[in-house]
Amino acid sequence: MSQSLSLQAIPKLKSLFRMQWEPAQNAHVLLYPEGMVTLNDSAAEILQLCDGEQDVSQMIASLEAKFPAAGSLEKDIFEFLEEAGANGWTE
Repeated sequence: MSQSLSLQAIPKLKSLFRMQWEPAQNAHVLLYPEGMVTLNDSAAEILQLCDGEQDVSQMIASLEAKFPAAGSLEKDIFEFLEEAGANGWTE
């Protein structure tokens, strides 16, 4: 678990970014004024929960309920959220 991100943190997509389904890419994308990031399915699932209302523990519980065969997703979710924060996508 990260020292910079806790289970009580409430991540939110920064207002500069907008996530949407892009049929031409056949994927969710993260749009921003300078361009676009194509997201894989896992990244899209996590970012959809970055609504500023759920804390990380709720996000983990939600994703583990949705994908029970995947086992514990906590480490992967933390790693992605740290990367999203480092990229400036979330606050």
